[in-house]
Amino acid sequence: MTQNNFVRYLEEEEISIFEIQNLKNTLDLGNRKINEIVENLVAKGFLSRIERGKYCRANFRDENVIGTFLAKESAVAYWSALNLHGLTEQFPNKIFIQTTQLKKEVEFAETSYQFIKIQTNKRAGIIFNGYGNYKYPITDIEKTIVDCFDLPQYSGGFAELIRAFNQAKLSAKKLSNYCNAVDNIAVIKRLGFLAELFEKKNLSSFVKFARSKVNRSYNLFDIFGESTGESNSDWYLRMNLSKENILGIVQNQY
Repeated sequence: MTQNNFVRYLEEEEISIFEIQNLKNTLDLGNRKINEIVENLVAKGFLSRIERGKYCRANFRDENVIGTFLAKESAVAYWSALNLHGLTEQFPNKIFIQTTQLKKEVEFAETSYQFIKIQTNKRAGIIFNGYGNYKYPITDIEKTIVDCFDLPQYSGGFAELIRAFNQAKLSAKKLSNYCNAVDNIAVIKRLGFLAELFEKKNLSSFVKFARSKVNRSYNLFDIFGESTGESNSDWYLRMNLSKENILGIVQNQY
C-alpha cells in the first residue's frame, strides 16, 4: 500500500482519528510497513501524532473526541461536562476525562487532558454528544452533578457546584441511582440538604432517599472550608457555609 492509497482509505472510510494497531489488523499490513506510511504522513503534515500509536488528521481538533479516544471506558466529565451542559460559564483550562483506566495527563495541540480514574461500579450515566467522527461520551447532567460533589477538586469550585445544582433540571430517580453507584454518604447528605433548601419539589423522592442514607457522623458541608459553623442535626452536616450564604450564592448566579 502506498501513502496515497492509505490517505484515500482514510477519506473513503471517513476516518479522522485512529489507533494504528486497529488499522494494521484491518488493512493486513505488517508493522514496519504501516509505521513507515504513518510516520511519513506525519512528517508531511497530513497526520498528527496524539500519543504513541494514536493519530488524527492534522486538521482534526475536537478536544472532547480526542480526550475520550485516549482512554478506554471514558467520558467527558466533571468541570468539562458542567460547561458542556450549560451549568457553568467558567471554562476549565484542561479537559477532564473520567475513565476506569489509570492514565497520566496528556498534552496535545496546546490542550491538556486530565484523566480521573474511577472504579468500574461508579461508571454510570453515560450519554453521547455529536455525530459521526464528532461523537463522544459524556456524563449526563445528574451524573455530572453527583461526580462533581464527589470530587469537587475537578469541578471549578464549590460555589459553582451550588449554582449548578440550583439551576439544573434533575431527575430524582437518576440522582438516587447515581448516588448509589458513587456510594459517598457525605455527598448524598449535601445534595439532600440542598434539594430541601432550594425547595425542589420534583426531588421530594430523592430527599426521602437521602434521608434514609443519613448516618450519625458529621461531615463538613463545604469540603474546602474550615471546621466551623452550626451543626445541622437533620442532615448531620457541619454548616461551615451558612444557609444565608448559600442562598446568596444562587441569587447572584454570575
